[in-house]
Amino acid sequence: MSRDMSIITGPVKSEMDKFLRLYKASLSSSNVLLNQVIEHVTQKYGKMMRPLLLLLVTKMFGKVTPAAYHAAVSLELLHTATLIHDDVVDDSDQRRGQLSVNAAFNNKVAVLSGDFFLATSLQQVSLTRNFELVDIVAGLGQQLSDGELLQLYNIANNTLSYDVYFDIIRNKTAILFSSCCRAGAIAGGAGAQQIAKAADFGEKIGLCFQIKDDIFDYFDNTETGKPSGNDMKEGKLTLPVLYALNSTQNPTYLKIAEKVRFFTATDEEIAQLIEFTKTTGGIEYAYKIIDEFKEKASALLADAPDSKYKSALKDYLDYVVDRSH
Repeated sequence: MSRDMSIITGPVKSEMDKFLRLYKASLSSSNVLLNQVIEHVTQKYGKMMRPLLLLLVTKMFGKVTPAAYHAAVSLELLHTATLIHDDVVDDSDQRRGQLSVNAAFNNKVAVLSGDFFLATSLQQVSLTRNFELVDIVAGLGQQLSDGELLQLYNIANNTLSYDVYFDIIRNKTAILFSSCCRAGAIAGGAGAQQIAKAADFGEKIGLCFQIKDDIFDYFDNTETGKPSGNDMKEGKLTLPVLYALNSTQNPTYLKIAEKVRFFTATDEEIAQLIEFTKTTGGIEYAYKIIDEFKEKASALLADAPDSKYKSALKDYLDYVVDRSH
């Protein structure tokens, strides 16, 4: 059963409100064009899943200090910067149900605005006056870039490797959740072992999150009524189709997969590959892997003392796994 977000945010509602006020304040500018971009980006905040995770972990271990708020703002700004830049790289025209920055303005404005969000992220983490938190944000920027470049390289690399797939999603998605949990534990005054467990918990959540996102691409888009197949249109072969291809070695669909990698597959061929993935157990396999990561994440919480924050983190994990969009 999918969890209501209000159950998860409840224990840190006042902290999330304070976080949002700081987030908005960090983005003030006298530049007219930049303010237009900021207004566009912040029209839809999304669920703020990552700062919520950081604040829940912080509260599980201790108090939410100014350093925790600045770290949460920094990590969310870095995440937003990568989304703005990714939309330019992927030539995407939609983000959170509205026009992406590059579509609403242009690529130049999007790249420069993304740079502003990145610079503001660095400014915010510097305000923590905590070198451990600065290290997290600095290292995260490197790994997110590494993950995106690995994904680009892998598109042209005609292998069907599970290891490469997991390397990509660890570096482009899971590392952000892991960093939020690590930062939250540090800000909350946790010990070294607790910090390591928190980071591991975050990574497992991030892996579940990305695999679930990848599964969505094989099902009907609410606007078109057809599977979006966007990943394949971008040359990406995700876990469900990797399983279908590796387990069957079907030459017809291996050939289509190769065409996907070289951006020569037609919409009809992509639809055929999606259907093939479904009928050969690719979706079930991906859910099995999600369940394995979820179990490992739950085990990492077992030793933490019972509290409403621990309960909310369990609900957070359930939400990531059970969400429908």
